[in-house]
Amino acid sequence: LYVKDDDYRLSFLHGNYITLSDLDEGAFERILDQRLSPLYVSVHATDPELRHALLGRPRHSAEILPRLERLAKASIRVHAQIELCPGLNGGPHLERTLFELAPLHPSVATTAIVPVGLTRHRERLPQLRSLTAVEARVLIATVEAWQARWLAALGSRLVFLGDEIYLLAERPLPPAAAYEGFAIAEDGIGLVRRFEDGFARSVARTRKPIASGEVTVVSGEMFAPRLVSLLDRAGIDTERVRVVAVPNDFFGRAIGVAGLLTGRDIQRCLASRPDLGRAVLVPSVALRDVDGVFLDDQTPADLARDLGVPVRIVATTPAALLKAIRDV
Repeated sequence: LYVKDDDYRLSFLHGNYITLSDLDEGAFERILDQRLSPLYVSVHATDPELRHALLGRPRHSAEILPRLERLAKASIRVHAQIELCPGLNGGPHLERTLFELAPLHPSVATTAIVPVGLTRHRERLPQLRSLTAVEARVLIATVEAWQARWLAALGSRLVFLGDEIYLLAERPLPPAAAYEGFAIAEDGIGLVRRFEDGFARSVARTRKPIASGEVTVVSGEMFAPRLVSLLDRAGIDTERVRVVAVPNDFFGRAIGVAGLLTGRDIQRCLASRPDLGRAVLVPSVALRDVDGVFLDDQTPADLARDLGVPVRIVATTPAALLKAIRDV
């Protein structure tokens, strides 16, 4: 958690976000020479002093606009990100950042605003707080006005809010068209909308009711209520297909996404339940791609042994979830 990584190769190949502040001139010239596009850049703020503070005083210059301008001149496409830290880079600072990025469109193709994710592992780090529900509602209204302005002027909404912000605010998600092709869905921008729309299509293609044995479906605390609602609207008996929202004690209760659940947290949560059914379905995003283990090095086999029921890893697509429920 304390390793700072600014590898532009991982940004180009896998969509990792980099700050461009820990690159020396030679590395930056290599990006330009090889036309590595697109890149995913953590901007956070365009005010040089504020950005310098947010990034913990990086080795090289924290000034981001000159570097983005050089990328634009080289026709390198950039997906920018702002990790919103209430009281620091929101309000007028957020407005300045977005309105200084807008002239760089279409080189700066999108700007994602996501809430700061605070784990409980914050020793020797500055005091930060999470976004409140009221702040999330104000932010949605403000961003919607900016989106309308830029859609008219640039042909793109330019700025997009993370799904977590809508869920926190308890506001409806935008329609699929508002995500303009879901270019940054892996950053949590439109994943919920894409899943819910896909779920409805998958259910519509099913010619008969989805009968099921009893099964437990693992979910993060943030999405679990919406998943229950989806299953219920599809006519699936949620007394038999039980969605369990697993609290994240490993990273801290402020983390509510399924992708950061650990094997121990799932085991601890499910162990006290009297009947888990015929199987426990775990979303594949909770496992590391390389070795198929949880972030705490537990394996699905460990979890199955401790719970005494089969554990099935399910791809995070509607069709895969419905098939897994049907197979049980």
